[in-house]
Amino acid sequence: MRARALLAALVLALLPATLATAQDEEVVLGLSQNRVAINANFDGSEILIFGAVKRDAVPILPALDVIVTVAGPNEPLKVMRKERRAGIWVNTDQVTIRQAPSFYAVSTTQPLSQILTQTEDLRHRISIPRAIRSITSGDDVLDEDNFVNALIRLREQQGTYLMQEKAVRLDEQTLFNTRVALPSNLTEGVYRVDVYLLREGRVITSYETALRVGKVGLEQWLYALAHEQALAYALLAIFIAVISGWAASEVFRLIRNQ
Repeated sequence: MRARALLAALVLALLPATLATAQDEEVVLGLSQNRVAINANFDGSEILIFGAVKRDAVPILPALDVIVTVAGPNEPLKVMRKERRAGIWVNTDQVTIRQAPSFYAVSTTQPLSQILTQTEDLRHRISIPRAIRSITSGDDVLDEDNFVNALIRLREQQGTYLMQEKAVRLDEQTLFNTRVALPSNLTEGVYRVDVYLLREGRVITSYETALRVGKVGLEQWLYALAHEQALAYALLAIFIAVISGWAASEVFRLIRNQ
């Protein structure tokens, strides 16, 4: 009886410490750059994501894991299946995806399936398939997952969807960092950076910050002119074409006269 009482007292003594460790852990995050500038020479970039786990007590088992995601602006799109009929490739079935990130990268300390349960993935939408939302299709389409997988494969080939397992370095259960490569074909807008802390497959806390991607300099001015003042942009294009044609003809005339 006395042994049971001592065991119960020990459990009660450890329980608050466990809860405090799980609830009082916070993320302090930093980025190597908060803005990615797209200019005429832009051929991609890389960001360093680093941070620390702030806590009030010494970490206890089970071990901590970290997942870092970078998501670009969502965009709607259609994924179509092509079939060869009578020697011609035609579109047959299609699936409409209302929200798919234009860029998505997942970096982890361990293989994703080992540190994140399906329930937590469904709740937080961390994995690449879960980040793709609102799928609608016709009644005759029974394999929606195949369309989603085809989209993921295509964007992985383009470098806009990245799965980087064991790419997050975690030191002493406190300091972490990872690098994410950004391709040259980035969509402009606000990119969301999320950091998830996990224990035993469950997300115990998360932190979110923003990364801005946009054109700068002459590219930004021309883009804004084309979309906000289409007539002025058209007149400018005509003027440049006329001047270029005249300059070329003058150069050829001078060459012939020599």
